[in-house]
Amino acid sequence: MIYPLPAVIVTCGASTDESNMLTVAWTGTICTDPAMCYISVRPERHSYQMIRSNMEFTINLTTEAMARATDWAGVRSGAGYDKWKETGLTPEKGRLVACPSVKESPLSIECRVREIVHLGSHDMFIAEVLCLLADEALIDPETGAFHLDRAGLMAYSHGNYYGLGSHLGRFGWSVRKK
Repeated sequence: MIYPLPAVIVTCGASTDESNMLTVAWTGTICTDPAMCYISVRPERHSYQMIRSNMEFTINLTTEAMARATDWAGVRSGAGYDKWKETGLTPEKGRLVACPSVKESPLSIECRVREIVHLGSHDMFIAEVLCLLADEALIDPETGAFHLDRAGLMAYSHGNYYGLGSHLGRFGWSVRKK
C-alpha cells in the first residue's frame, strides 16, 4: 500500500535485436555510493530469464506521452509480441550494457545486477548503476541543470496511471531561513 510508484519500462536482452521490455512499478533507489537501484520481477515473466541470463537491464522513466505504450508493455508478453513494434517506442543501443534503452524516455539508467534476492511472488534484482542517459532537451545549456520536472513524468497507483502534479517545494524548504 505504498503508493504512488514510478511506472518504468525496463529493457533487457542480449542486444538491441534480441531485446524485450516490461513495465515495472516495483523499483527504486537503494544506495548513493555506489549508486544502486532495484527492480522486482515475477519469475514467470518473459523478461525475467533475459535479465537473469545477461545480468543487465535498463530502467527507462516514463512520461504522460508514453502512457499507452507503458501500459501495453505491462499487459502483453514479449513471448508473443514484438513490443518495440507494437508500442511504437524506439530502441537505442546501450552504452555500457548489451540491452537497449528507450529513446523516448527522458532518463534511462543502465544497470548491472549484483544480486538476486528471492522474496516470494517476485525476485528483486539489486543492481549497480553504470550509466545515465538523459534527454538533452531537458538539460539547460547555460547551467547544465537537468530539468526532469519538465518531462511530464507519470506515476502508478492502485491500477491507475497519473501525471505528476505541481511543484510543492525543494528538499529542506520547510526549515530554510527566510
